[in-house]
Amino acid sequence: MIIINNLHAKIDGKSILNGINLTVKPGELHVIMGPNGAGKSTFANVLSGKPGYEITEGSVQYLGKDLLAMSPEVRACEGLFLSFQYPIAIPGVNNMYFLKAAMNAIRKYRGDSELDAMDFLKVIREKLKEVNLDDSFIKRPVNEGFSGGEKKRNEILQMIVLQPTLSILDETDSGLDIDALRTVAEGINNFRNSDRSFILITHYQRMLDYLEPDFIHILLDGKIVKSGDKSLALDLEERGYSWVKDQSSQLPKA
Repeated sequence: MIIINNLHAKIDGKSILNGINLTVKPGELHVIMGPNGAGKSTFANVLSGKPGYEITEGSVQYLGKDLLAMSPEVRACEGLFLSFQYPIAIPGVNNMYFLKAAMNAIRKYRGDSELDAMDFLKVIREKLKEVNLDDSFIKRPVNEGFSGGEKKRNEILQMIVLQPTLSILDETDSGLDIDALRTVAEGINNFRNSDRSFILITHYQRMLDYLEPDFIHILLDGKIVKSGDKSLALDLEERGYSWVKDQSSQLPKA
């Protein structure tokens, strides 16, 4: 699905990513954990193509293609999706129009016919049920006046409507109460299959109570310093990131 090799990136002259190596196969869910300032959101932004970041070294192959050579729009049309840590509001643009335009842009890119309003309405109504939202939700401006839980459920709605092959979820659990957390996790689980992959970025283990990741990775100082199974997240919960820092400091320098 995606092969990331020795990825280095900086912004405003400051190095943030310092050699990330990661391979995600089809159907896998990888979780990236790390303290504030470790480079987690920078990693997500670089993969999505957000402007302002300078790639200084490394490569990213996505479905056999050079991801770093693609514009953000092409990356989205190729099947890459980013759920933002802080979803922005778009006043004056309702969810129905926004999602229909996004879906049809992807369909056009892939050579498929565009959906008219009635056909799209049938699609969106089915998807709304999966994230526990009613029809009135699609008439509201994108994220304007939304609660934290509504914003995150709206992100998951966008994901299941647009049908990406690789979803990068940047702290989707941030600010969620237990009910919203469960709804978001169910949306991910229902969407997951053998052809769709996920990179989930989070601070905390609590989201993993509802998900079954294939791998947990610890990001420190712009590098993945430790990987393991779900038990690694439980160790972090008990021991904190200082435990990983102590371990990584004892490793021989390359």
